[in-house]
Amino acid sequence: MTKKILVLLLALMMVVGVFACKPAATTDTAAASDEAKTYKAAFITQALSNESQAYAWKQFQQYCGEYGFTMDVFEGQNDVQNEAKAVSTCIAQGYDAIFINPSDINAIVPSLMEAKEAGVIVGMFSSDLPAESQQYRDFFCGVDDTMAGQTAGQAFVDHFPDGATVVEVGGQAGHDAQIKRHDGFVQAIEGSKITLLDSQNCSGWVTADAMAIMEDFIVKYGDQIQGVFCHWDNGATGVIEALKNANMTGVYLVAVDGCRAGYDQVKAGTQSVCIGQSFTNMAIQSLKCAQAMLTGGSYEAINFIPLDVVTKDNVDTLPYPEW
Repeated sequence: MTKKILVLLLALMMVVGVFACKPAATTDTAAASDEAKTYKAAFITQALSNESQAYAWKQFQQYCGEYGFTMDVFEGQNDVQNEAKAVSTCIAQGYDAIFINPSDINAIVPSLMEAKEAGVIVGMFSSDLPAESQQYRDFFCGVDDTMAGQTAGQAFVDHFPDGATVVEVGGQAGHDAQIKRHDGFVQAIEGSKITLLDSQNCSGWVTADAMAIMEDFIVKYGDQIQGVFCHWDNGATGVIEALKNANMTGVYLVAVDGCRAGYDQVKAGTQSVCIGQSFTNMAIQSLKCAQAMLTGGSYEAINFIPLDVVTKDNVDTLPYPEW
């Protein structure tokens, strides 16, 4: 009898041991699965014809695997309706995160509200939402475009201590960068001897649009134009061509972006200042923030990427841009 009891007790202990080990094995498997998990993300941008966005997409493709993502791109073709459709597609297809640079920061808000409600991580890339709508995104990665405009304005104030009359060729109307670069520029020259003769925005970040606006300014103001603030370097290329065709020399030109055209134009002396931004660092920081959100890590809601102020004095000391 005693022997039978001992056998039963031993069998019971073995069964308990098997079940006790099972949760630990399951937990280890789950942990390994989490480490190996790949997340699905999308880059939604206004247009890949915009050189900076085409380059940004290249950077996302290069670095996404390092942070556990596979990525797709959706091109809005400068139409917020296309961008809204892209957001809806990402919701329907179960994307974990979207990084978006919309054509219109106000018009895209309803779509981002839907994405947030669906549990999709929303990262604003290069363009942020208005302050009253920022609860509909998780984070922003980009330069401080207000500071970029202020830096441009200060360049004019410093270069023309006795004052000057200038014009502004703005970026795509309604785009976050266009709004903030303009606001920062106006803030910087306010109270100075710099007079802004005129300001006009483009329908898209297109070189030909900038050239056409500059041609109109030349017809309207002629030799009164002593300086030009253009919101982007490739737009400055169009401004330079318009000035050349009008035989206008010595015009002080400042633009933002930091692309090859900007560096080349500074080297050639046709552009006075290039205010540069790093789309590589923007893409990497966006991926880091999304990864942190998905894995329970820490991240900042606002991530400003430092600016480079490029002039003829330092252009040869800085890394040559890849886009």
